[in-house]
Amino acid sequence: MKNRVFTLALLISLVSFGQDFKLYEKAVFVFENDTLNYRILKPLNYNSNKQYPVHLFLHGSGERGNDNSSQLTHGGRLFLEKHNRENYNSWVIFPQCSKDDRWANLVNDDWDIDFEDEITKPNKSLNLVIRFMDEFIQKKQVDTQRIYVSGLSMGGMGTFEVLYRRPNMFAAATPICGNGSTALASIYAEKVSIWIFHGSDDKVVSPKHSLNIANAIIESGGSPKLTLYEHVGHNSWDNAFAEENYLKWIYSKKKK
Repeated sequence: MKNRVFTLALLISLVSFGQDFKLYEKAVFVFENDTLNYRILKPLNYNSNKQYPVHLFLHGSGERGNDNSSQLTHGGRLFLEKHNRENYNSWVIFPQCSKDDRWANLVNDDWDIDFEDEITKPNKSLNLVIRFMDEFIQKKQVDTQRIYVSGLSMGGMGTFEVLYRRPNMFAAATPICGNGSTALASIYAEKVSIWIFHGSDDKVVSPKHSLNIANAIIESGGSPKLTLYEHVGHNSWDNAFAEENYLKWIYSKKKK
């Protein structure tokens, strides 16, 4: 009987969140001949005369496509929780990477990256995100001192990349189980507050990448926060989102 009650409660909860996902408005951004699908959550009790922080969220490889929905799978619920909406009221943006593309300019998820002198052009999807953000933050309802970026797995890699492409845009970043260029960390190391997460038992993207880039940030004068979860695999985002101070830490940051 208890199991039936629990299952029913879980189903009701899932249906409720599915309905709440409708609060994320569907939209598209067009640049030249390319289109970016994205979902956007307006600030609670939105007032056009106020300025709000902006939180950009980059999903993982499993949520790529063109349905403009899958990107909310991980992280979408976090911003809908009553406490979070009230205490960390902001614009929340979930763009969707196309199926045949990647956020970051990587050969594969576990590649040892070491770009030297040349910063290559961004992939199409990330370029669209950058162009969109350049435009969106010009809105008078945006607090440009409090723009944040988070990402998991492929999105964690996109987070590290967007930081060196727009080092003056973000106040804080939280890359989860990601990977990035240690050679380019110096571009943003002293400009952005960074909290890195990874599972120690991650077999998809080795935790060595987070350790290496944290060390590179430190060597470049930055002071990153790093959390490694013992006996946790690739889905360390569940642990990160469950951190009591995850959003509190992010929203406490302003541009340096």
